Amino acid sequence: TDEMVRKRFQREAQSAALLSHPNIITVYELGFEGEQLFMAMELLDGTDLKHVLTSRKLTLDDKLGVVEQICEGLAFAHAHEIVHRDLKPANIHVLPSGKVKIMDFGLARLSGSEMTSTGMVMGTPHYMSPEQVRGAKADARSDVFALGCVLYEIITGRKPFDAESMHAVLFKIMQEEPPPLRQVAPGTPEALVHVVERALSKSPADRFQNAGEMLAGIR
Repeated sequence: TDEMVRKRFQREAQSAALLSHPNIITVYELGFEGEQLFMAMELLDGTDLKHVLTSRKLTLDDKLGVVEQICEGLAFAHAHEIVHRDLKPANIHVLPSGKVKIMDFGLARLSGSEMTSTGMVMGTPHYMSPEQVRGAKADARSDVFALGCVLYEIITGRKPFDAESMHAVLFKIMQEEPPPLRQVAPGTPEALVHVVERALSKSPADRFQNAGEMLAGIR
């Protein structure tokens, strides 16, 4: 009955339906059953990345393989002018085969959409970019920041910006640098440190400009 929720639901389905890619969950159908809006998508085995990180010991190659697949799916979305806006381990699904699928484009901004107008803060605090915290418009570079947070967490087992309260988390995102990667995870290759640091730059202009650029950096 809530028109805003209905619009967001439709937008998620429309965003995802435009994205036919091996690393993005497939939406098969969108429609109404009576008054009920529904979306049918592929059924996935496996578990989300959040669970994988706490339950499995991954090698560096495994970790980079996961990130590379996330980058590939996200690069495809960015090439179609769709920004995810809420990338986090809980929205990344890992199948038993090791294939990665990005889920939940519910906050995605289709090019030109006014649904998440400036001033409306949306996203998950630990993975939000500084510009999202300020309520400014999020673009592909905001996804790059979130991906940098995810990559940091995959490598170290901890979030780059963590604190007891949401307010303190948001302050750290705005004002502080995360603990140095090699301090938390000794032995991390220098090239990978540079990729993470660039992705987590406070200024969008200093980051990879989209997931395609970050994918090249990872490779």
